[in-house]
Formats: sequence, C-alpha cells, structure tokens
Amino acid sequence: MKDLTPARGTLDPIEIASRDEISALQLDRLKWSLRHAYDNVAFYRKAFDEVGVHPDDLRNLSDLAKFPFTVKTDLRDNYPFGMFAVPRDQIARIHASSGTTGQPTVVGYTKTDLDHWGTVVARSLRASGLKPGDMLHNAYGYGLFTGGLGIHLGADKLGISTVPISGGMTPRQVRLIEDFKPNGITVTPSYALSILDEYARQGIDPRQSSLDVGIFGAEPWTNAMRLEIEQAFDMHAVDIYGLSEIMGPGVSCECVETKDGLHIWEDHFYPEVINPETGEPVADGEKGELVFTSLTKEAFPIIRYRTRDLTRLLAGTARSMRRMEKVTGRSDDMIILRGVNVFPTQIEEALMATPGLAPHFQIELTKPDRMDQMRVLCECADATVSQDVRSAAAASLAALIKQTVGISVKIDVFDVGSVARSEGKAVRIVDKRPKG
Repeated sequence: MKDLTPARGTLDPIEIASRDEISALQLDRLKWSLRHAYDNVAFYRKAFDEVGVHPDDLRNLSDLAKFPFTVKTDLRDNYPFGMFAVPRDQIARIHASSGTTGQPTVVGYTKTDLDHWGTVVARSLRASGLKPGDMLHNAYGYGLFTGGLGIHLGADKLGISTVPISGGMTPRQVRLIEDFKPNGITVTPSYALSILDEYARQGIDPRQSSLDVGIFGAEPWTNAMRLEIEQAFDMHAVDIYGLSEIMGPGVSCECVETKDGLHIWEDHFYPEVINPETGEPVADGEKGELVFTSLTKEAFPIIRYRTRDLTRLLAGTARSMRRMEKVTGRSDDMIILRGVNVFPTQIEEALMATPGLAPHFQIELTKPDRMDQMRVLCECADATVSQDVRSAAAASLAALIKQTVGISVKIDVFDVGSVARSEGKAVRIVDKRPKG
C-alpha cells in the first residue's frame, strides 16, 4: 500500500493547534450556539427553562453538563421544521432520514452551514490520504440521505474529481472503477464486500485496481473487516463518522498514517461521552454513549444530542483534536439475549475469525417458547465445499461465539450469495419475536 500521509503544510492550522487554543475556541463558539438555539428555537427555550438553565450559565466547558439532552424523538415531534433556527428563506438545503422506523427527522443548512460541512469533509478526505487532483468514486447514496451529497461537497472543496455513482448497480460499480481508475472510494463497508463479490464474479483481481484508499462509514465495522478489505484491494481502509442530526459525514475521520481512532473536528462539534443509564458524563478513556453539541450550525443547532453510538474519547495523536474509538455498536442496537448483552459487531468478529465462512451475515431473533433464541445466517466462502466442511465451520463459529460472547446460538451456513446483500447500510438484525 502507498504512503498517503498528507504533508504537514496542507493541514488547517486548527488541526495541529494546542489544546488550550482549541478549548478557548470551543468555549466561545459554545456560548454562541447555546444562545442561538435558545433565542431562535422554541423547543430549546422551553427545554432550558424547564430545568432552570440559561445560556449565560455556561462559563466553562464543563458547564455544558447542566443543559438538557436532545433525542431523536424531539426531532420527530417537531417535524418538519420546528427545530430550525433561521427563517425558511435562509435554508439552502434540506436532508431527512428515511422515516422507515417512524416520522422522518428533518435537518436544514444555510449557505454558511454548507460551507462548514464542505470544510470538515474536505479535511476528512485529506486525512484519509486523498489530495487535490485525485479522483473519488462516491458510492454513498445521493438524495435525502446525507452521505452522497455530503461527501461530494467536501470533494469539491478539496479539489477532487468526483464520480457520483451513488449506490446500486454493482456490476457498473466495478466497470467504472476499472475504466475511470479513481484513487479512492467512499462507500459503506458492507457494500464494499458486495463490490468485492462482483470483482470475483467478473474474474478481475481487485488488488490490481487503481484504488489507494477506501473511506468507509454509515455503519459499525470491525478492524477484522478492515483487514479483510485492505488485503483484498491492497489499499488503505479508514473510518469516517457522521450523522445527519449533527451534520452528515465528516464529523470525524481516521488519519491514514495512524488508523488509531477517528479525530473529531472539535472546532465545529463538541463531544461528550455519558453513561447511557444515568446520563452522567464519564471521563475521557471511559466507554459510554457519544453526545454531540454543534458549535457553528446556523439553520439547525443541536444541543447535547444523544447519538446512541457507543465509544470512548481519547487524546489526539496525528492531530491535536481528540479521537473517538471506532464505534462498537449502538445502545439501541444492543441485543439482550437471556441476560447477556450482545452487539452485531461481536458476531462479525467471530465470523471473520472462522475459516471457510464469507463475511456476510444476518442475525435472526425468535421466541418459540419462553426463551429468546438467536440464529446466525451466514454463507460459505467457497461454493465447492462439502456439507461436512460447512457443518464443521458452523460448529467452530458457534463455539467461538459461546467462548467470546457467552451465549449459545444456532448457525446456518448457506450457499455463496444466499445472505441478503446491502447497497447502503446493512440490515444486521431481523427480529421475529412477538411484539408486546
């Protein structure tokens, strides 16, 4: 793999500023953001007043803990534009969630917001190893989802040529990578595996592709999957993080030279980690639920938003800004099976460590009697293997899950291509348990 470390002189000065400089900037911007939300969003005025706190009560960064959280239901309850802090005619763009699990969450951006978004995404792409003049194959979905257009903003800002292919039509993905020869690809990690499958179907060696780096996000993925993708493509694989409620992609990103956690662009987003049960902040280095407050957003300021993502904050390395550890799962995606907490990433890690199995899987939850049951649907890596080999792989995976996670599960190993593929975020859990 190439050395893609960006030249020190290409970084924004704030990326390598002292912690004192960063904290001073955060405090100034946090005071503005709280005041902006309180003065212009009825929801925040009411929420602050109900707990007896005012923007003027923020005198240092730790005072933020006095302010109430924002959760996804607050956004849904104020659908569509109740959380906007500027008049409708100042909104330059609107994005929204799919709404498949309830009322969509709607977010807005002013022109200044879009400029800031482009800046943090450009910073993320550069940290990943891309540079002006490179070409990017952007396979994130375009539309109301923030992924495709958010990445495109940053690519334009950095001076990268973008192939806006979006998701789907996997054979064409491979053809355009081979024909256009991009330096980088942005895509969900699960769909990257589907693209790898297509390379195999077409009989093309992905290690001979032009790709130097893959920038993967929108869903949790393990370091085992990183290694699988890096070896398959002979390229760097880095993690990017974001969510529409905070901005979109580009809230944080790994640096290609270290790949040791995602540096949060703390001049625009203030992070906290809290105990998900008590809501109390925990010290840097302790695991908990990630919370973000926007520092510069005009149209849609967000105060102490509970992301439900589980991680911990770490000191900066390649950049001065703090890192967030790779997200291991979500507090609302946690499966409690017979009293044991289980995350899909734990199943993925066991699967990746089991020879003979492909990295595609789904978890099926049922309750045939009084006990919850888990079934892992996966597939063999080689279509020619015997049933005995499949059974042995299934037994090995079941034993590894029992050893590492502490639960007994049923494993079914199907033919190659049998497990449902994703062209966006992977659907890892299918819950067939009775409701209520």
